[in-house]
Amino acid sequence: MRRLTVLGATGSIGVSTLDVVARHPDRFEVIALSGHRQIDRLAEQCIAFAPRFAVVADTASATRLQALLAGKVGTEVMHGADALERIASLPEVDTVMAAIVGAAGLRPTLAAARGGKRILLANKESLVMAGGLFMREVADHRASLLPIDSEHNAVFQCMPAAGRAGVRRILLTASGGPFRRTPIADLADVTPEQACAHPNWEMGRKISVDSATMMNKGLEVIEAHWLFDTPAEHIDVVIHPQSIVHSMVEYVDGSVLAQMGNPDMRTPIAHALAWPERVESGVSPLDLAAASDLVFERPDLDRFPCLKLAFEALRAGRGTPAVLNAANEVAVAAFLEHRLGFRAIADVIAATLESLPDQPADTLEQVFAADAAARVRAREIIGAIT
Repeated sequence: MRRLTVLGATGSIGVSTLDVVARHPDRFEVIALSGHRQIDRLAEQCIAFAPRFAVVADTASATRLQALLAGKVGTEVMHGADALERIASLPEVDTVMAAIVGAAGLRPTLAAARGGKRILLANKESLVMAGGLFMREVADHRASLLPIDSEHNAVFQCMPAAGRAGVRRILLTASGGPFRRTPIADLADVTPEQACAHPNWEMGRKISVDSATMMNKGLEVIEAHWLFDTPAEHIDVVIHPQSIVHSMVEYVDGSVLAQMGNPDMRTPIAHALAWPERVESGVSPLDLAAASDLVFERPDLDRFPCLKLAFEALRAGRGTPAVLNAANEVAVAAFLEHRLGFRAIADVIAATLESLPDQPADTLEQVFAADAAARVRAREIIGAIT
C-alpha cells in the first residue's frame, strides 16, 4: 500500500492520477491533496478519497472548502505555502505526485526531496529553475525521482537499468502543437483560444501555449539534462505529430528504443505509481494498424524560437534557465490576457535573457532572486512594447 500526497490534484495530471488510484484501492491510499482555484473539484475529490489533509491557497478558499466538506468527510483543511511543504513531507506519506504548475511547485517538491520521498515529478520547473540544487537534495536525502512527463517517462523506460552505458543520445518527441503548418507570417495573429486548442492532449492553458511555442519542449530538454545526466549536445528534439512515440533513446550500436502508446497521461502516471511493477491504467490499447503512418520531422527554429532559447539557456547554465522560465511565465500570462502577441512571447524572453546574464543559482535564495528579477524585467519589457 503506497500512501500518497497529490500536489496539484485539481489539474489535469492530478485528475488523471486520482483516476488511476481509484482503479487500485488495494494499492494506494490518498493522505493529502492540494488545489488552487478549483475548490468545487477539490471538494469532490476529498469526498471521494477522504484524505486526512487538504491544502488551498488562502483563507477564503479554505473557508469555502470547509463549508463544502462539512458533515461529509473529516479532512483537515489548511492553506498557504507552508502547508504545501508540510503535506509534501508528512512522515506517513511515501509517495508525492508533484503536479503544481510553474515556479510555485518548487518549494513543496524540494520539501518532498528533503523528506526522502518517492517523487513523481510532473513539475518540470523544479529542475529547470534549480536542477543542480534539486538533484543534490534528492541524492543527499535518498529520495527517488520518477518522471511523469510522457517524454521523460518514455526515456526512463528505454534507458539501461543502471547509468547511461551505451547511450548515444536522447530523442524527445514533440507534437508540434496546433501551428506546425501555419504560415509563420500568420502566427502574429494567433489568439489564446487557438493556442490552447492542442490537437492531441488535454492540458491547462499555460502548458498548451508552451506546447504551441515549443517552450514546453525546451523546458523538457533542460529537465532531461538533469534527470538523465546528459549534456545538451546529446539531446535532440524531433516533431512527431501523432504523439504515439513518446520519446526514444539511441544507443552506440545503432539501436533506437522507443516507448509507444496512445496519448493519455494515465500511462506514465500508472507506470510511476506502481514502478517497478505494472498496473492497469484505463488507457485503451494502441492499434498500430489504425494509427497508420508515423511522421517525424526536424523542428524549424524560425517557427519555434523558444526551443532555441531553451537550448541556449541550458548551455549558459547557472541561473539562466530560471530566468528563461520566469520570463516565459510572465509572457504567456500576458498573451493569455490579450496584452501580448503570440510571436512576441519569444521576443520578451530573449530580451529578458539578454538583460540578466549569468545569474547565480547555488542556493534556493539565489534561484528565487533570479526568478524575481526576471519577472520584473519581463513585465518592464512587455510594458514598453504594448
